[in-house]
Amino acid sequence: MEVSQLIHSALEKAQNYKSFKSYIQDLFSQGKTTGDNQSEAYINYTELSLQRMKRWEKIGKINPELAEKIKSVEQEQTWLLITEAWCGDAAHALPFIEKLAGLNPKIELKIVLRDENEELMNQFLTNGGKSIPKLIAYAKKQNEVLFTWGPRPEEAMQLVKKEKELKGELDEAFRKKLQQWFNKDKGKKTVSDLVELTVKNDNK
Repeated sequence: MEVSQLIHSALEKAQNYKSFKSYIQDLFSQGKTTGDNQSEAYINYTELSLQRMKRWEKIGKINPELAEKIKSVEQEQTWLLITEAWCGDAAHALPFIEKLAGLNPKIELKIVLRDENEELMNQFLTNGGKSIPKLIAYAKKQNEVLFTWGPRPEEAMQLVKKEKELKGELDEAFRKKLQQWFNKDKGKKTVSDLVELTVKNDNK
């Protein structure tokens, strides 16, 4: 199946931010999470994700200058985000992506689950891995992918790359360090990266 077909198929079952959050809250209340892994650890990660999302919804801010730039974008597009409820990086990014998309009626945010869309995920791997969140900016009229973003802001991606080169893996100590980076950054890099990509690819 072609990429455009995979995207259209995914969009048919995609949720908006409000529906997605309600869905994972309902699952968590049943002691469940999204995806194939239903371990206690992943359910605990889901609880953390819900707490982080709620926090950023409340205190997250969009830089006024960047807000004006996103408002000026003319290209109608759908931001299709691939994620899972337990994903810590997504919890830090998703509320800001929602706020950003909400500034321009020509940008629509839709969310799908990775483990339910494996064929689509395989088209948008990061260094050969199914890393999430992954955002696909798609222009429906042109059946064209404008750009992709994820699974982290560029600065955080570099931190992860250096750690893997140094140790070969990401241990729990580094994961905590990465979460501290997100807390300190307050969504700024996620927003600036996305605005830059969106403006650069406007009217592509």
